[in-house]
Amino acid sequence: MRLTSRRFAFAAAAMSLLVAVGCRQDMHDQPKFFPQRGTDFYADGRSVRPQVENTVARSQLREDSYFYTGLVNGKEGDGMPFPATMQVLERGQERYNVYCTPCHSRVGNGIGMIVQRGYSKAGSFHSARLESAPLGHFFHVISNGYGSMPDYSSQIAPADRWAIVAYIKALQLSQKATQADVALGAHVEPLASIAEREGLPASFANEWVLPPTAVTGTPDNGLYVLPVPGAAGTTPVTPSHNNAVAPAAGSAGQTEPKQ
Repeated sequence: MRLTSRRFAFAAAAMSLLVAVGCRQDMHDQPKFFPQRGTDFYADGRSVRPQVENTVARSQLREDSYFYTGLVNGKEGDGMPFPATMQVLERGQERYNVYCTPCHSRVGNGIGMIVQRGYSKAGSFHSARLESAPLGHFFHVISNGYGSMPDYSSQIAPADRWAIVAYIKALQLSQKATQADVALGAHVEPLASIAEREGLPASFANEWVLPPTAVTGTPDNGLYVLPVPGAAGTTPVTPSHNNAVAPAAGSAGQTEPKQ
């Protein structure tokens, strides 16, 4: 009986010892470095160690700089980084309809729905300036914004931005396509004919105009055009923060706003 009691006391003591060891605060009071604090562990006294030379974060290698910037030696390039297949154009159309049509409209004339309701005029892709703009210009604008347009780099992946660029060029061609621009056997039809075939009046294909509700966001109600960096005689245009400025006389009939 006495031996059993001793064994029980020994087991209880062992359990108490294990519990005491398990309650140590090593996870709380562990030896570690704190950011921006010094240490005598390293010879240079810094707890934060410098990155290994040539370290690149995951998904940030970006060896193809043109694919991610649209620039070649700091200038807008004029080419696609991959073939503009029909699948790419379809993807570009889908992304364009999601992100671009509210301002630029589905046909790219810059008279989207929120422009009709008072937002700043958007650029028409069918203006002479944007028809001659290099492909890298559109990618750069989508990535970084332009004038009243914010950047879409966080919403649209680089490959999708290029797909949108390809679709914009297709939109531009669609407005002035000739028989020589299409594949053998295809037929070019006027938009008015297509509208009538779909049960719409031929006037449906007429040029759209900006409504009186559209505003410019500039002090003189002029179009917002950014100055060319380094060009002589250019004066930056400061946009007005009052988006309720009435449009200038005759601006309701403007059909070719610029970015």
